[in-house]
Amino acid sequence: MAELSAVPSAILLLIIDDNPGTLELLSNALAQPGLDILTTSDPEHGLAIFCNRRPKIVLTELVMPRVSGMEVLERIMEIEPATDVILMTAHSSTETAVQSIKKGASDYLNKPVKIGPLRARIGELVHEAKNRELSLQIEDEFRNHSAFEGIVGRSAHMCEMLSRIRHAAPYYRTALITGETGTGKDLVARALHRLSPVASGPYVILNCSAVVETLFESELFGHVKGSFTGATQDKPGLFEHAHEGTLFLDEIGDMPLATQAKLLRVLQNQELQRVGALNTRKVNVRVVAATNHDLGTAIAEKRFREDLYYRLSMVEIRAPRLADRKNDLPLLERHMVARFAALYGKEIRGLTERAQARLLQHSWPGNVRELENVIGCAAMMTTSDMIDVQDLPPHLQTPAVSVRASEVDVLEGQERLLIVQALETAGGNQTEAARILSISRDRLRYKLKKHNLYQPDSGSASAAAG
Repeated sequence: MAELSAVPSAILLLIIDDNPGTLELLSNALAQPGLDILTTSDPEHGLAIFCNRRPKIVLTELVMPRVSGMEVLERIMEIEPATDVILMTAHSSTETAVQSIKKGASDYLNKPVKIGPLRARIGELVHEAKNRELSLQIEDEFRNHSAFEGIVGRSAHMCEMLSRIRHAAPYYRTALITGETGTGKDLVARALHRLSPVASGPYVILNCSAVVETLFESELFGHVKGSFTGATQDKPGLFEHAHEGTLFLDEIGDMPLATQAKLLRVLQNQELQRVGALNTRKVNVRVVAATNHDLGTAIAEKRFREDLYYRLSMVEIRAPRLADRKNDLPLLERHMVARFAALYGKEIRGLTERAQARLLQHSWPGNVRELENVIGCAAMMTTSDMIDVQDLPPHLQTPAVSVRASEVDVLEGQERLLIVQALETAGGNQTEAARILSISRDRLRYKLKKHNLYQPDSGSASAAAG
């Protein structure tokens, strides 16, 4: 793997407050290594700075003339949803706090703001922003080194599949690839061909589900002039086109039984007979077949020949479902975003954390092909350099998760227990408990009331700005 740059660039913090004294106090108090601070007392100017400089963190007053902090938040979320925005106000209310969090704010602070906790919180956000930058860089490097013949993945299921491809490719004469629709069986077939001794030869594809039954034999084995109505000249079949190469028979479970018998003879003898011909022709072809059907069931129902199955499945490779390798999602997402960004000529760096979380919740019945369609659509729709939830197709914008009442009760109980444990660890200090839980103090207070745990904050007073 290529060496990564040692230190990410400094993180930008933008502070917007119509009180110049507060700006000076906050910029001095929050100064720390790895953080560059920009300030403005004009929210409209602040938005202009944001558009030009794209700071990772924004600290803004809620109540300001002409443009409110809530409007600033909404505009920033439209432009760059991954930004951490902290709202400050001396006119707080539970309703406003909840509204700001719903709109994407990372925190909602009451004035006067305690400098110590705020400085610690900004430090956490700086650390997280640097980690995200480094993570994106590492993911790019990992993606470049986790692509095998066009196949992207490093999960246990994928490692097993790739190992079978590497071991079988130099030797196989026939191979069977199984797996659900959209799992990338065609990529496995291409990988087998490219790593085989006939990689320089032709690679020919036949989709068995798209061929009319009466034309199957002609397509595969060819025909001679006059062998049937419309046969006006000799025509070689796909086996002859694939001579000294590979023939990929996709959806082989849809092949008619009569054709299966003739295919078996070609595989056994490496010779074929064109339709209407008397003589046979020798061919040297490796055959890779793929199916999303259960061939065992098809054999039991007399729809697929058992002897052909055993001939094809000397090497059997299963393409795993995306639901079984969800830890490959970040790699696949980055790979596809890069491809569609180049295709559309757009600057797209990746997906926001909440968009990634939404994709992680999905069951992916269409597998990698469905993910490709989702990322392609989102890359087309986004107006930012990060794909967010609102860029996803409508059915993914709202998580389709049904939770039973009993499950809700369990979750509520676990949440209450975590809050109690955090308060005990923090000695009753709500700011410290919120830090332990990685939530804002206002959000903690809301949850305290929700669980009937509300109590006065035992934290000591500290320096304040406001």
